[in-house]
Amino acid sequence: MRRTQGADLAAARQAAADAPGDLDAQPLVADLDMLGGHVEDAFTRLLDQPRGADQETKDAVRTRLLELFEVAGADDPRVAPARKRLANLLY
Repeated sequence: MRRTQGADLAAARQAAADAPGDLDAQPLVADLDMLGGHVEDAFTRLLDQPRGADQETKDAVRTRLLELFEVAGADDPRVAPARKRLANLLY
């Protein structure tokens, strides 16, 4: 919640749409999606980032996704497929 405090939803979404590879814009919108209950959208937004990315970007995406997995909870049925996809993308 702290990461989204004061964020303008429309501006954040526009920034993410304008710069699909922006590692600052995409995670913010993923956080906003989580807060809005759009868990799969949040996971997908981040899972689309590692393709062709450098290791630093992959690490940042992995870290953020692991945090969002915790927020959703291990019992959430959307977490296991997202974890599997993340593992496939990174390794």
